[in-house]
Amino acid sequence: MYMEKLIWVRADLADTYEERKNIVTAALEAGLTDIVIREEDEQLRRLGRFNALVLRGDEVFLGEQAVARLVTVTGPEDLEAAYSLKGTERVIVSSRDWKVIPLENLIAIFHGSGTQLMAEAGGVEESRLFLETMERGADGVLVTAEPEQLGEIAGLRSGPSGIELVPLPVSRIVPLTIGDRVCVDTCSIMCPGEGLLVGSQSSCLFLISSESVSSEYVACRPFRVNAGAVHAYVLMADGRTKYLSEIKGGDEVMAVTAEGETRTVVVGRAKVERRPLLMVEVDGGDRKFSTIVQNAETIRLVTPDGPVSVSEIVPNQKVLVRLEEGGRHFGHSIDETIREI
Repeated sequence: MYMEKLIWVRADLADTYEERKNIVTAALEAGLTDIVIREEDEQLRRLGRFNALVLRGDEVFLGEQAVARLVTVTGPEDLEAAYSLKGTERVIVSSRDWKVIPLENLIAIFHGSGTQLMAEAGGVEESRLFLETMERGADGVLVTAEPEQLGEIAGLRSGPSGIELVPLPVSRIVPLTIGDRVCVDTCSIMCPGEGLLVGSQSSCLFLISSESVSSEYVACRPFRVNAGAVHAYVLMADGRTKYLSEIKGGDEVMAVTAEGETRTVVVGRAKVERRPLLMVEVDGGDRKFSTIVQNAETIRLVTPDGPVSVSEIVPNQKVLVRLEEGGRHFGHSIDETIREI
């Protein structure tokens, strides 16, 4: 399952105050807001709003709360100390030689334990390696890097593989009566075919395109996704789902392209309005899936050939969806038999 990675930046190791200031500034410009600073560098907080983390001994603090434990591993014998922390909230493992300490072992040990495993990394390539190891990767990195590298490192948060989308044929298109639908206006410009994953069942989310295509009826609104009815699920940037009715300004949702590439976009506002609705159903072989959207020409589902208006989609035409096994509980994916119809 997709989960956005944690990227914490170390600004405390630079020798001079100006160097530390430059790192904090570059991190903020890259959208990275978890930054380790020195306790005496309190004035760096004025550069912007961020989580000012402080390393005291082997613990990382946010204010007065310990939020992570740092474990330095120099050889196989030190791994037991790391393993013993399984079950705590967050562990950061640091090693001078990752050839001696296989990260794969740590990922396997901590997987499913509820503990977030982070690795201390230096630069872009080491961060990428740690976040992609065993496909799943570590849950995050504590990175030491030059300021000019932080933008590229920030791009690693979405993980290496993005979202797998599959084409399924439309089986039914049914006009419905009036209902409440949600228009999600984001703080980002999206391209045609880029949009949000939305659906009536969490096991099948439809790629709803942004309003990036002009028509004779309405101007282009490339920041907007007319996402669907209030009951529907939408995939968030952290890999969880929310009901569309819960979306509000400041939330972070996952924007997805037809190729499955992902990025985080911030919600500026969500508008709930009563509109005529339309149900689109697809055939998944052993079961059917659906989503409910506004019945209007400006709403487009994404097909393998690009976004197509719901007013033009026909039965047997294929649209792109994301399939998932199991179910959702409070937005979290769980390995449980749940069937939504």
